[in-house]
Amino acid sequence: MDLEFINQYTPLYIEASLLTIRIAVFGIVGSMILGLLCSLIRYYKIPVLQRIFGIYIELSRNTPLLIQLFFLYFGLPRAGIVLSSETCATVGLIFLGGSYMSEAFRSGLESVSESQIEAGLSLGLTKVQVIRYILLPQAISVSVPAFAANVIFMIKETSVFSAVALADLMYLAKDLIGLYYKTNEALLMLVIAYLIILLPLSIIFTIIERKLRYAGFGN
Repeated sequence: MDLEFINQYTPLYIEASLLTIRIAVFGIVGSMILGLLCSLIRYYKIPVLQRIFGIYIELSRNTPLLIQLFFLYFGLPRAGIVLSSETCATVGLIFLGGSYMSEAFRSGLESVSESQIEAGLSLGLTKVQVIRYILLPQAISVSVPAFAANVIFMIKETSVFSAVALADLMYLAKDLIGLYYKTNEALLMLVIAYLIILLPLSIIFTIIERKLRYAGFGN
């Protein structure tokens, strides 16, 4: 194990990690917004939009992220739309994650009993207020386990971003292996980088799930 090599290229791994985290954050936030919108539309069965978002969810869940990235990075330029590697990665992650987040939120929404919604409406609450004060708080608490799994899954999926020439962790590891043939060192730093990103998240979500369980949510 070449410790000097590891010490020399650790700063590059830190830089690539920050890029990976930045794209993951934008992708997760965007997918949460898209997923919540999809789940509400499907929950309330809005005719045309329900069909459109249903097709989107099936398309997103049944095609690999790599194929979606290839379409954004190599396919769209043929139509005159050119996106940067970082934009392609972010859009691709939102497109993929939105469908998974939608299913997570939908299961949470369906766990709220109709009697609570009817009670809210009978008290004079508007539909928006029912969503804000009754539906969403309970749905989100129930969705935490699925949401946590989706976040971890999406961060892992960032490993394919190197396919669109994005200088993320995987791109850096492959580059160093190709240049210096330091396979063990490059892969060790790659594994450590992902562990540093994912392990704290996993612990935090586990603590949140336990607190919600003890508080009586999701039962």
